[in-house]
Amino acid sequence: MPPFDTARLHLRPLTDADTAGMFALDSDPAVHRYLGGIGGRLLTDPTESLDMIRFIEAQYAANGIGRWAVVLRETGEFMGWAGLKLVAGPINGQHDFYDLGYRFRPQFWGQGYGYEAAQAWLDHGFQAMRLPRICGYADAENLASRRILAKIGLREGNEFVEEDVRCVWYEAQNPATPT
Repeated sequence: MPPFDTARLHLRPLTDADTAGMFALDSDPAVHRYLGGIGGRLLTDPTESLDMIRFIEAQYAANGIGRWAVVLRETGEFMGWAGLKLVAGPINGQHDFYDLGYRFRPQFWGQGYGYEAAQAWLDHGFQAMRLPRICGYADAENLASRRILAKIGLREGNEFVEEDVRCVWYEAQNPATPT
């Protein structure tokens, strides 16, 4: 699948060149505030970021999809990641679902980038990949992330606990797919 752009963002597969950016992202306590056990642990060594990139590359090979780098088109700066991944589960009693996720460095928060990336991936999942359903979930206390999921059109579902974190489930059906 080729990289693609939004108005302000360039979305592409992660590469080794993203190791420093991934480490800056995943070693930041502010980024991990609402992740608890659901988003992996706070990293302490850049080699752990390279290991994560290898893990995501394996998802690309196995499933044809995974989280992608999000780069600011204007500067080429690594902002974080976003994308769809196939989750075997079970999470919230669900199996084999496509999870829409995103994670950005704090200097890019509050500027609409998360919404822009999430909307691009929802559109890509429904239009290009023709997925019948896309899901997402967030820490119940992470109101900013929950607003993004709702704003792009995912319907709020139930609360559940995952890795000792109280989460809220969201999902949307592909409007082009008959139910």
